[in-house]
Amino acid sequence: MSIDAIDRRLLAATQAGLPLTPEPYAELGRWLDLGEEEVIDRLASMQARGVIRRIALAPNHDALGLPANGVSVWDVLDSEVERLGPQVGALAFVGHCCLRPRFLPLWPYNLFAMLHGAGREEVEEKRAVIARLLGPACRGQDILYSTRILKKTGMRLKKTEP
Repeated sequence: MSIDAIDRRLLAATQAGLPLTPEPYAELGRWLDLGEEEVIDRLASMQARGVIRRIALAPNHDALGLPANGVSVWDVLDSEVERLGPQVGALAFVGHCCLRPRFLPLWPYNLFAMLHGAGREEVEEKRAVIARLLGPACRGQDILYSTRILKKTGMRLKKTEP
């Protein structure tokens, strides 16, 4: 996967986030001496090529009134996880959901789902919904609560020498 100098400049300009303006792509274009359509096309091309996965918000859950955050971990039967995982990920209250390798014998969990709530009780209620959805395909579960935020930024490019 390679990117040209303009793509690199575009990535560098967006690594702290999009400009908070009514027309962020036009603003990026002004910064980089590009047209708005070229900015949009280049971002779409990089996404299609797998250079970037997505353009998304990174909300501050504390500021949104959701200070309780926990990653729920699930030991789901391998024969069922590909079917059930997307159902868990589609739940409106799941921040993100991913399939991960197990590290037996110490870590049997293969499905992770991030949950947010106003308090731990709300997070536990959401975890119970997932447990019901997974049913007998789930052999075990746990939750790891956040104690502080360590990173809320996107990617950072390494500086390269010309």
